[in-house]
This record gives sequence, structure tokens and C-alpha cells, in this order.
Amino acid sequence: MGLLDGKVALITGAARGQGAEEARLFAAEGAQVIVCDIIEDEGRALCDEIGPAALFQRLDVSRPEGWQKVMRVVSDRFGRLHVLVNNAAICKPTPFSAEGLDAFEAQYRVNQLGPWLGICAAVPLMQGQSGSIINIASASGIKAYIGHSGYSATKYAVRGLTKVAALDLAPHGIRVNAVLPGFVETPMIAEILSRNSAQQQIARLPARRAGAPRDIANLVCFPASDLSSYCTGADFVCDGGLLTGQIAAQEG
Repeated sequence: MGLLDGKVALITGAARGQGAEEARLFAAEGAQVIVCDIIEDEGRALCDEIGPAALFQRLDVSRPEGWQKVMRVVSDRFGRLHVLVNNAAICKPTPFSAEGLDAFEAQYRVNQLGPWLGICAAVPLMQGQSGSIINIASASGIKAYIGHSGYSATKYAVRGLTKVAALDLAPHGIRVNAVLPGFVETPMIAEILSRNSAQQQIARLPARRAGAPRDIANLVCFPASDLSSYCTGADFVCDGGLLTGQIAAQEG
């Protein structure tokens, strides 16, 4: 038996990176997975790879009408929703003084408004059953980094949103938790990881490596499953020790 047998799960930003690994793992654990993204070709290819357990839906998480359309499909096809993973995010590292309104607002709309819209859209299909919402925050929602004002601001906000939603939705049987990745090798942060300073930080992590998308997917599977039935409002950190501190650089 799989950890997610019989569950219907919707994952945003699922065409690649962490979201794609979450979709693969969820399907392997017995869930029906709705793969949502604006990247249609890769999203549909992922569903072809996974097979009948996956369904692609184009979704711009920053648009309420997009959420409404997708939830109608979920309702018509499955009649219920057990798991929502708000994974979609963008990161535009820029010095504070040069970021500009457009870049800051773009990150706000995807990273912060998107999860809020997703929660609002999912609740009607989750009420009266054991529902689980997982918001993908970030270590940047605890520790600040130079040039990440928009990204860090939204990820701090996602943690706050998670805790308030956990309180408000508890009477409806819905749990809400956050997962906080550190440096993870995904297309979104490939440019960041290519910078020398980031490579130096990774070399001094206790884990001595960047995370893999499957590392995050493995953790996300826990709050999605019934094994976490007593967990809500929590921050689950998966960062290779980033927030704990740095170790001495290796010599030679």
C-alpha cells in the first residue's frame, strides 16, 4: 500500500523541478495527481511519463479565474480534493535599490498571492474530510539574503499565511503546513547556484551538497499523508543544515 492511496492531490508549479518530483512520488504512493503549471509542454510530458494517475491543467496561480476553472475540473473528475501543494514560485535576485515595482510585484503575485488563492479555492472541496495543504516556503523565509527582498518578503509571508490558515481551517478538518527548502538544484535557482558565493556556501553546509528535488518531495509526502495527522501550522525544514550554521571549509 502507498502512503497516499485513494487521495487526490493538486500540485502547482509541477512541470519541472521540485513540483515534478512531488508529482512522480505522489503518483507512486497511490495518489491521483493534478499537475498544474503555465509550462504546458513539460507539464503534459510529465503526465505522459507518469501515466493514468496524472492529469495536466494549465494554471497561472496568480489569477483567481484560473483557480476556479481548475477546481471545477477537479470537482467534475474526482468530486473531492485531499491534498494541495502550493509549490509554484519565482525568484528574481536583484539589489534592493534596483529591484523595481514590476519585479517585486511579480514575485508577490506568484509566491504569496498564489498560495492564498489556492487555499481559498481548495477549501470547498476539502471540507468535511481529512484535507492537507502544504505551502512551499523557503529557508529565505527565516534567513535573509542580499538581493532577495521580493523573494524573502513573500516567503516570510507564506509562513505567516500557513499558520493563520492552520488556525482558521482546523474546524473544517484541514491541516496546513509549510516546507522550507534550502539550496535545491532546480531550474529556478540554477542561476543563483552558479554564482561563486553560493557555491562557497554550499561547500560549507553540514550536508556538503545542494539538495535534490527528490529530497524535498520525500518531505512533502509526509504532511500530505495521514502519518502527519497531528501536525498543523508547522515549518518542516529541509536545507542540509543551512539554517543551523556553517562548518569549516575543506582544505585542499
